[in-house]
Amino acid sequence: MSTNTTSRLPAYFLSHGGGPWPYMDGPFRAHFTQLEASLKAIPQELGVKPKAVLMISGHWEERDSFAAMASAKPPMVYDYGGFPAHTYSVVYPAPGDPALAERVRGLIAAAGLPASLDAERGYDHGAFTTMFPMYPDADVPVVQLSMLSNYDPETHLALGRALAPLRDEGVLIVGSGLSYHNLRAFGPGAKSASSQFDAWLQDALLKASPAERSELLRHWSDAPAARQAHPREDHLIPLMVAVGAAESEAATCIYHEPDFMGGVTASSFRFGALPA
Repeated sequence: MSTNTTSRLPAYFLSHGGGPWPYMDGPFRAHFTQLEASLKAIPQELGVKPKAVLMISGHWEERDSFAAMASAKPPMVYDYGGFPAHTYSVVYPAPGDPALAERVRGLIAAAGLPASLDAERGYDHGAFTTMFPMYPDADVPVVQLSMLSNYDPETHLALGRALAPLRDEGVLIVGSGLSYHNLRAFGPGAKSASSQFDAWLQDALLKASPAERSELLRHWSDAPAARQAHPREDHLIPLMVAVGAAESEAATCIYHEPDFMGGVTASSFRFGALPA
C-alpha cells in the first residue's frame, strides 16, 4: 500500500460500536462482526495509506472552541465502564502529529470559528475502536478534534468546510459516532426508532442533492424518530463534519446492519470518491 499525499481522499462517518469491543473476545465481540469487516475494508478501498487521520469523535466536546489534540505521543482515555479489567490498560500507540494539529487550528481560525490546541488530550474509544481495526499496526498518525458542546449542525458543517483542504494533503477526515445512539433503548427496543431514523438518513445522504442534504441535516431533529434515535446528538454531530468536508460530493453507504446488538439499525457512510 503506497503513501499518497496528492490524490483527494474521501471523508467518512463511521458507527464505532460499543465500548472497547476490538480488544475483547467472546459473545460481546461477536456483535461487531459486520462492523469490524467494514472497518477493515477501508484501507483496502482507499488503496493508499493516509499521511494522517483527523478524527472527530462523539466522545470529545468542548464549550468554547474546537480543540485539536497537539501531543506527539497521545495518552489513552478509557471513557467507558463495566468492561473487563484488561480493557483499561489497552494502548493504541499511534503517534500524534503536532504540525497537523496546528494546521487544523489555523484552518478553523481562518474560517472565523473558535480554535485551540490541547496538549494533554488522549485517544478516546470513539477514536481507538475505529482505528485499531483499520490500522492495527498503529502506523498512521492521528489527531483528534473536539466538537462544540452546542451541537449546532450548521457550525459543524462549517467546520467540515474549513477542514476540506486537508483531503488534498493526504489527511483522512473521519467522523466517529453512531447512526443510532440511545443507550436506554438498545436491542429489540431500538428496532422501530432506529429503522425509521436510518431510512431517513439513507434518503437524506444518498438521494438528496448536496444542497438539500445539508439543509436536511440542519433540521435533522425533524426526522422520523429523531429524538428517540438521538436523545443527545453527540454521536450524530461528527456526521455533520464529514458531510461539510465533502459537501458537494456523493455519499456511499459502506456499512448497513439492520440487527446490530439485537435490534439496532446502524450505518456508516463515505463522502466523496475514492482516490484514482
